[in-house]
Amino acid sequence: MDYRKLVETITVAKLSLLSDKLVDLILTSKNDEKMPSQMANTILHYWQHGVLTSESGLAALLEAAVLLEPDRTVNAFDELQMPDKAEQIKESVKT
Repeated sequence: MDYRKLVETITVAKLSLLSDKLVDLILTSKNDEKMPSQMANTILHYWQHGVLTSESGLAALLEAAVLLEPDRTVNAFDELQMPDKAEQIKESVKT
């Protein structure tokens, strides 16, 4: 799945909310051993530079969230009233 393309379709009003939800999801995941260290370093870099809500930052968060907690990620999109994006994630996880 091209996470950056998916992020490009999200309205500006929801970027910050989504970023917060994905960060919480990643930090509370019990599956942290699944995250490659390079991915964690990338997210940390974006966080340190305050750009988690940028397209690149959100794409990295989304990729990590789907890797660690695909069902909770789909639920986060549903909670933010983005069912079309939730469906895209569901489909990508199936393959």
